[in-house]
Amino acid sequence: MRITGISTHVVGTPWRNLTYVQVHTDEGITGVGETRMLGHTDALLGYLREAEANHIAGSDPFAVEDLVRRMKYGDYGRAGEIVMSGIACVEMACWDIKGKALGVPVWQLLGGKVTDKVKAYANGWYTVERTPEAFHKAASTVVERGYRALKLDPFGTGHFELDHAETLHSLSLVEAVRDAIGPETELLVEMHGRFSPATAVRLAAELERFQPSWLEEPVPPENLKALAKVAEKTPLPIATGERIHDRIEFRELFESQAADIIQPDLGHIGGIGETRKLAATAETHYVLIAPHNVGGSVLTAASLQLAGCTPNFKILEHFNDFADAEIKKVVKGAPQVVDGYFQLSHEPGFGVELDTDAAAEFPQQQARFDLWAEGWEKRNPSGGRSA
Repeated sequence: MRITGISTHVVGTPWRNLTYVQVHTDEGITGVGETRMLGHTDALLGYLREAEANHIAGSDPFAVEDLVRRMKYGDYGRAGEIVMSGIACVEMACWDIKGKALGVPVWQLLGGKVTDKVKAYANGWYTVERTPEAFHKAASTVVERGYRALKLDPFGTGHFELDHAETLHSLSLVEAVRDAIGPETELLVEMHGRFSPATAVRLAAELERFQPSWLEEPVPPENLKALAKVAEKTPLPIATGERIHDRIEFRELFESQAADIIQPDLGHIGGIGETRKLAATAETHYVLIAPHNVGGSVLTAASLQLAGCTPNFKILEHFNDFADAEIKKVVKGAPQVVDGYFQLSHEPGFGVELDTDAAAEFPQQQARFDLWAEGWEKRNPSGGRSA
């Protein structure tokens, strides 16, 4: 079997463009991969056009390791977010092809399942006014839909510092959410790399009473010593990793023991195989894995294949029941959350198919998502934004 070429399809919304890549073969089997780029979709498409000619066309889709190696190192320049995301889309599609050709789910090819279901947490649900009352109501809706975990960033446009009034307001939002979801539902607090270590430590102490299951990216991701400083001064678990695009770069994070949960994005770190290797390394450091998942249903399905065969897998993020949920229709067989969990698919490959006609109903947009702008949580860049 040989790859004859690829086709790309961009599904657009005002705040995110989702790039789907179909890999076609001479035996008529097509696989699909997906990523979500922030502001670099055209750059990704340009890279994929070059990579198709230089590396992809004519390759054996079963030889995934070789294809990834050539795409990552064959152009000599150091692979960054765009290259690793392009690799991820193609790599995922190759695993999908292998599963379909052999008639088995991808998790079967990765060592077999360790679970039948994967816990989900909701994100993108708080696209409401930034008041305790609105957050309480929105969080109640999440629980009513069966979710047993949710995440929020309550900190507005906080950057390095958070003044006293804004601290009180942010904490009132968390308090309202905890009251709405009760003590048994997992509460995950996102900080989006906003704060200095001192501010992050201060906020962590304030948040302890709400018993969050983790604090995510309390400081910017570039300085791991700053993250370690926070981890040393709070008993709360620390999660990070969505903005690391090469598993080798996690080495220093493991050595520092600054994170309890890592959050690689399959769509940015080279795909399933790279993430599987990273998960195994994390396991040797007693670290859990909870992939970042802001994509659509193909990325979710691929992440679930990894979840099914990974002993240290904690939980999977899910946006698509709340933020622009209508895009779920572009994928046939899209994974669904039932009673707070995804059920592991037993269908060949990922168990999903891209509906290109439905995808065409959501053309690429000038998607914009600025976490430092007023009203960013509404995920509506066309309105409510400050300059």
